[in-house]
Amino acid sequence: MSDAHPIRSRKPGLSVGVRIIAVAVLTVIGAVSAWLQHDAPGRSAEPRTEFIASNPPSGLPTALTTGQHLHWSDCTSPPTARTGYDCATMKAPLDYRKPDGRTIDVALIRRKATGPNARRIGSLVLNFGGPGVSGVSGLPEFLNQYEPLLDRYDLVSFDPRGVGATIPVRCGKTADDTGYDSAEACAEHSGTLLPYIGTSHTARDLELMRYLLGDEQLHYFGVSYGTALGAVYAHLYPSHVGRLVLEASVDPTEDLDEKQVSQVKAVQAAFDRFAAHCAARIRHCPTGDGPEEAARRMARLADRLEKKPAPAGAGGSLDADDLAYAVSDYLDRGTDGWAPLAKALTALIDHNDGRPLSKGADGVGSADRAATPRDSSRAALVAITCADSSLRPSLERFDRDEARIKAASPVFGAAWSTGVYLCYDWPFDGERATLQVNADGAAPVLVVGGTGDPNTPYPGARHMARALGDGVGVLLTAQEEGHGTYPQNRCVAEKVDHYLRTGRTPAPGTVCRGSMS
Repeated sequence: MSDAHPIRSRKPGLSVGVRIIAVAVLTVIGAVSAWLQHDAPGRSAEPRTEFIASNPPSGLPTALTTGQHLHWSDCTSPPTARTGYDCATMKAPLDYRKPDGRTIDVALIRRKATGPNARRIGSLVLNFGGPGVSGVSGLPEFLNQYEPLLDRYDLVSFDPRGVGATIPVRCGKTADDTGYDSAEACAEHSGTLLPYIGTSHTARDLELMRYLLGDEQLHYFGVSYGTALGAVYAHLYPSHVGRLVLEASVDPTEDLDEKQVSQVKAVQAAFDRFAAHCAARIRHCPTGDGPEEAARRMARLADRLEKKPAPAGAGGSLDADDLAYAVSDYLDRGTDGWAPLAKALTALIDHNDGRPLSKGADGVGSADRAATPRDSSRAALVAITCADSSLRPSLERFDRDEARIKAASPVFGAAWSTGVYLCYDWPFDGERATLQVNADGAAPVLVVGGTGDPNTPYPGARHMARALGDGVGVLLTAQEEGHGTYPQNRCVAEKVDHYLRTGRTPAPGTVCRGSMS
């Protein structure tokens, strides 16, 4: 359910460092600084009317609902949010089973709508993936992706539980260390928080957030892991579902180990398509004359790097696992990543220079829109994943699953196989083996899947649309390479934006042509 590769001790890195289990991330390269200059000219001159909702979440004390108001003020962090953004803190129960008990602070960020009051629909809450990704950092970084929606919506994001400024988990060697050391360190430094940071708890935060934002229904855009969060919300609060987009959807029918196998097969298939293209179109292709030769060359390269890692700049190095993670990051970008990947592999193979591959992967971005601080995201990702998953296999199953993952992919299997041990010694039980997402009676939810997605394989989107329930899940298919299709695919962008503006979904079975057409 998370957007990352198997965890291991490794150097920090945006795309590589946060990777832990089954799904990585969509390419997002945003020119945020240019967008920020358009703040004042786009705003309406009329006084703003704040919305007020009449349906507070049930079971919570009035101090947290009708007695609580979001006090928006200028953001002080991150630096990219100091112009044109508002920040606020929402009080929520640590444990929703004890709503009168301890509360936590949930960090929020907002970019106000630019259109007239009469056309404003409300707030569109964004989750950029993960788990472990900060929405407070992510919104200014990727604002340009959602530019067409600002005339109708306030764009709102937040730091989910365990992330950023919202009860961040600490799993390092000391209480001040924001890295990931071990499950024991998590229990020592954050043991009182770990049972309350799973996806179902954050979904309940979304319900309180919806009310405090003044919306009768939740309008939401979730990417990759964010689709899990949105689907769980729909299950818990079907009557409060507004316009929900689940893009690059995870598969709610698979447990953690099944996701590993599906994802490693998908990333191998994406690499094979790259290798075929490279052989046919790129002069002096570093992976040879096709997928079979590419697998042999990558195996020799991995063996070489395992014995002696290549220099990767800034005192770092690139080993066999780094190679697999970095290549997958390029594949996240779809066909846009193919030429740079060929160039970076050539530098590594011919000159033992790991800098282009490492640097390019670290700068890729993703459907995760990985914007959380690099040194804390791994801890949050592990903690949230293990809070969600009840899978605690025996040692015998570990061996079997590890072998199954290795066999599923000659290029990526070895690196991905370490993910089977992710929650082995986690100090708390997880919630469920698979997501519970049926949302009978909810308004239609738009599920978007790309047929060439290497990290959230396309069958997962089909399964999500079906699992949401008849008349609820509506599948939009994009024939695209890469992890995620909005807004890169113009057809997808048009249909998603139309749904968010009007509430009308595309016809069931709609297919958008793209790079795989």
